[in-house]
Amino acid sequence: MDSQQHSSKHSQRSTQLFERAKQLIPGGVNSPVRAFRSVGGAPFFTERAEGAHLHTADGKDLIDFVCTWGPAIHGHNDPDVRAAISQALEKGTSFGTPNPYEVEMAELIVEMVPSIEKVRMCNSGTEATMSAIRLARGYTKRDKIIKFAGCFHGHVDSLLVKAGSGALTLGNPDSAGIPASFAAETIVVEYNDADAIRSAFETHSGEIAALIVEPFPANCGFILPDKGYLNLLRDLCYQHDTVLIFDEVMTGFRLAPGGVQERVSVTPDLTCLGKIIGGGLPVGAFGGKAEIMDQIAPLGPVYQAGTLSGNPLAMAAGIAALKKLKRENPYPAFEKMGSMLRDALINAAIEKGMALQVPQVGSMFAVFFSEYPVRNYNDAISSETQQFNKLFHYALDHGVYLPPSAYETCFICTAHNGSDIERAAEILAAGIKAM
Repeated sequence: MDSQQHSSKHSQRSTQLFERAKQLIPGGVNSPVRAFRSVGGAPFFTERAEGAHLHTADGKDLIDFVCTWGPAIHGHNDPDVRAAISQALEKGTSFGTPNPYEVEMAELIVEMVPSIEKVRMCNSGTEATMSAIRLARGYTKRDKIIKFAGCFHGHVDSLLVKAGSGALTLGNPDSAGIPASFAAETIVVEYNDADAIRSAFETHSGEIAALIVEPFPANCGFILPDKGYLNLLRDLCYQHDTVLIFDEVMTGFRLAPGGVQERVSVTPDLTCLGKIIGGGLPVGAFGGKAEIMDQIAPLGPVYQAGTLSGNPLAMAAGIAALKKLKRENPYPAFEKMGSMLRDALINAAIEKGMALQVPQVGSMFAVFFSEYPVRNYNDAISSETQQFNKLFHYALDHGVYLPPSAYETCFICTAHNGSDIERAAEILAAGIKAM
């Protein structure tokens, strides 16, 4: 089905809003993947959201597996988060001074993520990774960094090289506007290639400030590490006095209270966080060993600042979200819901005689139309994206919203009840069989 046919399925309201947006906002969107260019058609507009459901400007109710790209772990408009924001709002929106919420948030993060001894708040995941890289360079007095092909760490110049997420979706892993000299300090290695990472360290011995990695890459689909691979990264960083940075902006608090590092028992030097710790409001954070973190101003020479960092509304929302995770421990339920969706998709594909991979851990999963397990960036971009696009539109037409790109990850939230999961499983299975 072509873009025109897809667009025709939208009511007048979304169409009108998109046309107005395109006159004033580049591409009509404020983040590229929202434009639906990868899957075809035009985006719908959401007027409100509740629990696990989006309510579109066209009057359509959708079971949501995007969850605002991860932050909505308790679903949309969660009453506990909303109450916390409302209470904080009574006191003011921003102070420009330290506030009690910042201290409580820091205490929670340090308690829940054992590798973090000190933490600095900022305003986005991009700010977190940018600042962590700067800190690692200042601490080691080295310039080069290692990243992995397909891993997206925000739109930072030195990190937007062989990136995933929207850059990959748009066929632009390397953005225009980034000087070659910036990219020259970034060494890109294929994920899950043990020989390649060993070689990179040997070739650039004594030059590498940091290795940054999504421990479970989630911006070119959802990719799991080979057995022992994350331990290898830890060992190599120890051997070469390189700062190991885990980008857990997506996976932090989602796959376990302490993120992937808790699940795999690998301890990074620095961790980048975001999404869930803002309860749906803009937020970021980075933290780790006190010895490294104390290099940040005002204690050390590495400068980092932000007018709205530690914003009381975002802190209050995030505190409520984290406390609810501690109180309710939804992780066993996430495993059950995730495996139910995975099994429905795989069983439908087997019945159809279609090659399909559904990597899934807890509340995160992806759908790859591929004969073999997807282990890296090259495997991801070799999958059949047109098949995914068909599934995406079938699901959307029948009330289920998946990420509008084959290279993004699906999320489950605590508000997905049994009927939501059962209904979504039926629709997704039917979508596979209808191909």
